[in-house]
Amino acid sequence: MFEQTFKNIDDVLWKEAGCSSELDYTEQTSWLLFLKYLDDLEAERAMRAELKGKRYGFIIEDDYRWSSWAAPKKPDGSFDHDTAMTGDDLIDFVNDELFPYLKGFKQRASSPDTVEYKIGEIFGEIKNKFQSGYSLRDALELMDQLHFRSQEQKHELSHLYEAKIKNMGNAGRNGGEYYTPRPLIRAMIKVIKPTIGKTIYDGACGSAGFLCESHDYLRNGTDGKKSKLSTADLKTLKTKTFYGKEKKSLAYVIAIMNMILHGIDAPNIMHTNTLAENLADVQERDRFDIILANPPFGGKERKEIQQNFPIKTGETAFLFLQHFIKYLRAGGKAAVVIKNTFLSNSDNASKALRQELLESCNLHTVLDCPSGTFLGAGVKTVVLFFEKGAPTRKVWYYQLDPGRNMGKTNSLNDDDLKEFVELQATSADSDKSWTVDVKDIDQDGFDLSVKNPNNGEEVPLRDPQEILIEIEALDAESAEVLDGIRGML
Repeated sequence: MFEQTFKNIDDVLWKEAGCSSELDYTEQTSWLLFLKYLDDLEAERAMRAELKGKRYGFIIEDDYRWSSWAAPKKPDGSFDHDTAMTGDDLIDFVNDELFPYLKGFKQRASSPDTVEYKIGEIFGEIKNKFQSGYSLRDALELMDQLHFRSQEQKHELSHLYEAKIKNMGNAGRNGGEYYTPRPLIRAMIKVIKPTIGKTIYDGACGSAGFLCESHDYLRNGTDGKKSKLSTADLKTLKTKTFYGKEKKSLAYVIAIMNMILHGIDAPNIMHTNTLAENLADVQERDRFDIILANPPFGGKERKEIQQNFPIKTGETAFLFLQHFIKYLRAGGKAAVVIKNTFLSNSDNASKALRQELLESCNLHTVLDCPSGTFLGAGVKTVVLFFEKGAPTRKVWYYQLDPGRNMGKTNSLNDDDLKEFVELQATSADSDKSWTVDVKDIDQDGFDLSVKNPNNGEEVPLRDPQEILIEIEALDAESAEVLDGIRGML
């Protein structure tokens, strides 16, 4: 129903000089979609209040409501082109009046978990990139055709929005960091088996893929049929289940919009640098039952950020892993994507982190993902599944091999991961899976490399890029040691 409208909006954005990439298209679609959603939400609330004989206090003032500036209507419901702003007048209004007004909600909101706060946070970060008021007028009239009045409409819009996020992820450049393949996420969730009442956290939530897919799992079950949830369960699902943090502005906006389309009106997502938190300050009340995440890797964090962690390293993903272990409640479950080099790097930080993981958590499963799992990223990854509170005794490995080279046209699908999920339930050995006793792991280096004993093949030579990354890590570690020695002299 709405697919053609989405395509038409993309066509308008493609011709707009201020938008040059899939990231721009998604960003601009997001703020327009958010304001249209708000208008429908307020209209629905006003109608409910009227049926109860009450007056509804609108969040957005008259002049800034969608129906006033974006889509004014005549008494008969037809579009009022005579009063609708366009051209420079429209651009000036959006840039000089609308965005500053919406940004101000952050200061006026009663708390961060309100719709008002989210409005202020979003419009304090995002920018209007339309340069032509005529293009913006076309986009507004198209956006006005979309509606959020029913769950079916929201469901369709969520699928269309997910497709847009996927396109952004496939576009290369920075897009890939916002998109984790949904089949992989769904497999991770099936292994973790979340239940209503448990809190789910992603400290590097990107487009909120893990949180949205977890919502769908809890709402619809594994068979896709809606679960019969009580009113209390639905309230818990909407308000006290999903928590996220995201540093980047665009990803934060996309995450908020994505969760709204999945039925979470005021998502518990904070716009913050997760790694700026000192782990020494974490209390029991801060912890979560379940952690699902694909933290960014390859980044280099500054010394002042590293001071927040017991194991000092510049590698972003390794800091996030420490964060997740600390934030996981005793008995809690986690599934985290990380570079496969983490399993074997010989620098002190990697060895110390592997030891910490094995001793403080039960690392029960390692899923080895093939090249091409993450489109546009040449780095091989693994997924670590662990529970906090008891040391590791045995690690079950599964080497995912779809039997084809993966790319944009033949990406990872749910069937590729079906065997993994089935075998993982019993930790069964097969040609692709095996078990390693922690006593057989080298107690000095804690090497957890993926070495399949069943395929009869020699362990392949390491990728040169992996070796260069390790050399770089060792050089950085040596430099830190030398800096410390110089400081003592």
